[in-house]
Amino acid sequence: MTSRKDSPFVIIFTLWLLVFSAASQTMIMAPILPRIGEGLGVSDAVLGTLVSGYSLMLAVFAILAGPVSDRIGRRRILILGTGLMTLALALHGVVTSYASFLGVRVLAGMAGGVLSGAAVSYIGDYFPYNRRGWATGWVMSGAAFGQILGIPMGIFMAGRWGFRSPFYLFAVTMAATVVLLFFGVPQPPVKSASHRLSAGRAARDYLTMLKRPEVAWAAVAYFMMFLGVSVFIVYFPTWLEQEIGATPDQIALMFLAGGVANVLTGPQAGRLSDRIGRKGIILIACVGLSVLMVLTVPLVTDLYFAYAIYFLIMVLVAMRISPFSALLTSLVRDERRGSLMSLTVALGQMGFAVGGAAAGPLYSSVGFRANTLLAAVSVLAMGLIVWRFVPEPEPGTST
Repeated sequence: MTSRKDSPFVIIFTLWLLVFSAASQTMIMAPILPRIGEGLGVSDAVLGTLVSGYSLMLAVFAILAGPVSDRIGRRRILILGTGLMTLALALHGVVTSYASFLGVRVLAGMAGGVLSGAAVSYIGDYFPYNRRGWATGWVMSGAAFGQILGIPMGIFMAGRWGFRSPFYLFAVTMAATVVLLFFGVPQPPVKSASHRLSAGRAARDYLTMLKRPEVAWAAVAYFMMFLGVSVFIVYFPTWLEQEIGATPDQIALMFLAGGVANVLTGPQAGRLSDRIGRKGIILIACVGLSVLMVLTVPLVTDLYFAYAIYFLIMVLVAMRISPFSALLTSLVRDERRGSLMSLTVALGQMGFAVGGAAAGPLYSSVGFRANTLLAAVSVLAMGLIVWRFVPEPEPGTST
């Protein structure tokens, strides 16, 4: 239960550290995959399954964890998930083969699924609606700080001490999250579901939620959001290397700049959406993002233009995430919020996987321009869906 001694800033920092740790251990995989292949004697063709195995398990366990968090409370599910993630990250240090590495990535995906949506759901439980954009913006900036701090540190550690070392770092930060959750984060007084928890009941609850048009459209919008990003981002670095002659270090610097854009924009977009509403900001960001994606190929003629375009793209991506996450928390009652957030996270992972799968054939057969066009259509569709079909409370609403 909450008490008068509860500190919103401790809560936000704890959730921020959770997002930082979870996002960093995911993002570090791509830049160190070659080192993993060299260290374990694994071919490039097989290495990709280490990423897809994680995403698949995250999507599955996100669906399972949502109703559980609604039943037992967000604090308990956060402690369970962070504890499991700490164990999984520590086990990266003892992998000796492809099979053992895949096993720990599957375990990490299970933990990620347990945690998925729980941080934002907790924000929805603890903060009034007119403060959720601000809180969500700061918490989700943890992923951006992962780009700025976690990934460069991880790449340096992998080069100096081996591919296992970054996971030790993130195990330590995740373990610190467990301690903070246990001692500094209360369980908000949320009404629990009265029915008995079962797989059948959970499936019926998901179907019941999706029968509501606003929830179904919000789920489609979340899918389209991640599909558009993945279609564009997955082959953007490859295109820059082949067409502009960018080096890996230059691309790493570009991603760092994107993290800075995220940090600068996310909290402010969330705060602004608390005041003027969320849907307008989401639509403006989606329209601007789709235009930038379409213009990427004709405008990016050297690395400086690439940096500018990517920085602006990350600004607009951050403008969508905080307001949209806060908007989702208002669509269901407190005792269904975890299920909704977990459902949308799972659909987002599926959208990312579908986009990633489509990006390769598009790029190889047509060229990157086709990737930018499909990404732009997906992003614009997301904005129009939210604007037309997803309702929001009036600005200033406190519940």
